[in-house]
Amino acid sequence: MTGAGSPLTLRSRLRSLRPVAFGADSAGERLERIHRSPNFADGVFQNPVGARTRPSGSGLEFAKIYFQKEARARRVPTGTIPVYATTLAELATPPASGLRITWMGHSTVLAEIDGRRVLFDPVWGNRCSPFAFAGPKRLHPVPVPLASLGPVDVVVISHDHYDHLDLPTIKALASTDTVFAVPLGVGAHLERWGVPPSRLRELDWNESAEIAGIRLTATPARHFCGRGLRNQQHTLWASWVVTGPDHRIYHSGDTGYFPGFRDIGAEHGPFDATMIQIGAYSEYWPDIHMTPAEGMRAHLDLQGDRPSGVMLPIHWATFNLAPHPWAEPGEGTVAAAEEAGAGLALPRPGQPFEPTGDDVPSAPWWRAVAATPVGGRPLAAAPLAVADAAPGTDAHQGKAEETAETAPSA
Repeated sequence: MTGAGSPLTLRSRLRSLRPVAFGADSAGERLERIHRSPNFADGVFQNPVGARTRPSGSGLEFAKIYFQKEARARRVPTGTIPVYATTLAELATPPASGLRITWMGHSTVLAEIDGRRVLFDPVWGNRCSPFAFAGPKRLHPVPVPLASLGPVDVVVISHDHYDHLDLPTIKALASTDTVFAVPLGVGAHLERWGVPPSRLRELDWNESAEIAGIRLTATPARHFCGRGLRNQQHTLWASWVVTGPDHRIYHSGDTGYFPGFRDIGAEHGPFDATMIQIGAYSEYWPDIHMTPAEGMRAHLDLQGDRPSGVMLPIHWATFNLAPHPWAEPGEGTVAAAEEAGAGLALPRPGQPFEPTGDDVPSAPWWRAVAATPVGGRPLAAAPLAVADAAPGTDAHQGKAEETAETAPSA
């Protein structure tokens, strides 16, 4: 039955009214591929290890913690974040080592690897939200205008939450020639926003694509998905391995800690650099993001339990997404790195560095604009030559949905 009042027609009408920022549902061959995935069961994508994807505990208790006046003041910097003014000349000059990393803030990273340019989770929008008037707002500007970034060979998306998949940014990149590497199902969003199917490489976990002479592999992560009012779990989330002729790098996306990091490291590592999510964590969502301590454990797992390579802490400093103090992820990462004796990169947003070079930034830049932690900072707070991330749990853009500053994520 397909008459004017039929369920099919009503569903089509409702779909046409769906805000464009919500993206699109998978259909046709893409949906059939999702249903065939070994990671899809009982109508949803499954995590490699069981995970609670909704905040646990009392909502009232969480609200008391979140809106407590003194705690709220600690969740933002006390002054202007010292963004590094990346120059076009720096980005136009090839890295001497063949590998250069530029953290733009949150999880956005430009990686120049063996002559190719890979852009992870690009978010140039002012808010990570489906709405321009509400949702978590930037705490610092993007260091480089997107139009000035220069050509990008591959854009890599870890999952479809608003703080990783940004509609205005994708629409701007859709007008370029770049290829998009995305987890299975996420391609439906990008096609609705103007990315041609020919420029999509949509991968399930442990699938790879060769693009411009480098190999990109979608690897497992412990998280979840969703952009609209209903979260159907029909888009996959992933971490990513990028392998060039001479270098290997890893981007965690959003993930809780799980034993699979060892497997990823054994198959694809060790890595010259890992980009590990260490911010926006809370005891209310311990399964789907990592704290600094867990992030460090993940880095060591990926490196075969050896403190090799350099770890770049990501998913912090740019948006206020959780109850912890703004600078706590940075401090926790420094402490975990010191304990593990692991190499840590601490660039300001926009500061390029070469992980295998001699000048990896290691000073805790945030301390100039951060409230002093309760109990003070560690005495051994001098600039570090080495450091890394520590274990814990992280929150995601949707965790602070209860607040007026946060828009729904699912």
